[in-house]
Amino acid sequence: MEEKIEIKGSPQLGLIMATFGFFIGFAAVSLYGPVAKNLKEILGLSGFLMGLLVAAPNLTGSLLRIPFAAWVDKVGGKIPMATLLILSVIGMAGLSTLLYLYYPNLEPWMYWLILFFGFLSGCGIATFSVGIAQTAYWFPESKQGFALGVYAGVGNLAPGIFGMLLPFALKEIGLTMSYILWFGFLLIGTVIYILFAKDAPYFQLIKAGVPREKAIELAKKYGQELIPTGSLIESLKNSAKHIETWALVALYFTSFGGFLALTGWFIVFWVQSYDIEIRQAGLLMAFGFSLLASVIRIFGGWISDKIGGELVSLIAFTTILIGAIIVILAENTNFAMSLTGEVLMGAGMGVANGAVFKLVPKYVPHATGGAAGWVGGLGAFGGFVVPPILGLFVQHQGVLGYSKGFIVYVILAIISIIISFILWKKYGKDINKPIEE
Repeated sequence: MEEKIEIKGSPQLGLIMATFGFFIGFAAVSLYGPVAKNLKEILGLSGFLMGLLVAAPNLTGSLLRIPFAAWVDKVGGKIPMATLLILSVIGMAGLSTLLYLYYPNLEPWMYWLILFFGFLSGCGIATFSVGIAQTAYWFPESKQGFALGVYAGVGNLAPGIFGMLLPFALKEIGLTMSYILWFGFLLIGTVIYILFAKDAPYFQLIKAGVPREKAIELAKKYGQELIPTGSLIESLKNSAKHIETWALVALYFTSFGGFLALTGWFIVFWVQSYDIEIRQAGLLMAFGFSLLASVIRIFGGWISDKIGGELVSLIAFTTILIGAIIVILAENTNFAMSLTGEVLMGAGMGVANGAVFKLVPKYVPHATGGAAGWVGGLGAFGGFVVPPILGLFVQHQGVLGYSKGFIVYVILAIISIIISFILWKKYGKDINKPIEE
């Protein structure tokens, strides 16, 4: 009887739907960056509060990655991802309704409501960890690298694309209609995901009442090699004991956390520092930073296979350091220098992102899932922490603070260079050899 259970879906559909869900959820990184100037003027926000608003989606988007990744091992990827997307839909519905009823006559107390809706909308950013597991369960080990590369590469394009398109929408149809349109896109996308996404065979069999051992046997016949052990919590505990895990968290805090933070911040930077029209600012952010960092991440992983992730990290964080220094020296007066700095930081962060995750299985081979959870979740937390600090520089130094604030990235890059150098000296000789327990 159990043998006759029909398995729905395919690896290709699994990859498409996981990528689709991640793409529509991850776009929330760009939620407030393009409109920060408008809201700052209407609500009379300080630099810190403006930075906090830009960063808001990244709080839930980073911290929810760990528990929702653990949930996937219990129930499959569909329910966790659908839950995150529904929470994001609720956030966008609240924001759209508020703007429809009150914009542009917003009152100062509404800032906290807008911030709350940002936290809810940011739940979609956490779909990254869910989709990684959802995709991996569908594919055999020999094809996981390609599948996960497609998943992360395409999904990571969302903030850059939305950050580029939203300013054009703002100009053509206005702020309120732009967010209502975004809400509609997210709602329809969530419905499509719920209708078409399928869990990997093992989870379908378990839900059909098949005993675990029999479900494992049948799932393997359908080509599923990776079977959840239910030990992610134990993996988190074991990986937390490794100092290398926390070294990678620190590196990812700078590289991926920096990517999240600056994807929202660079539009504000260009508009306020150089009085650039918002549509051009969106293009500068997208092509000069966000899309560049997303695409070049693939190269970062590839070159790490060739010369080692430690050396690649060292070079990448040095590039970030140089870029940040150039932005500071430009002092909001030299457009070419600022753009050069942005491009260098985008390239450095993208390459570093690829290199850091190449090191996870090398450093913590016996608890890779847990280590990836810590690195991905806490590393992404940088996207929430940094923008309010950048806002403080603006608050205390005025427009000049937009460039001076990049001292934050000088400090983070130097710390990351030191960590990368130590790792390179200690482990760099064995490029891909896992560290023994």
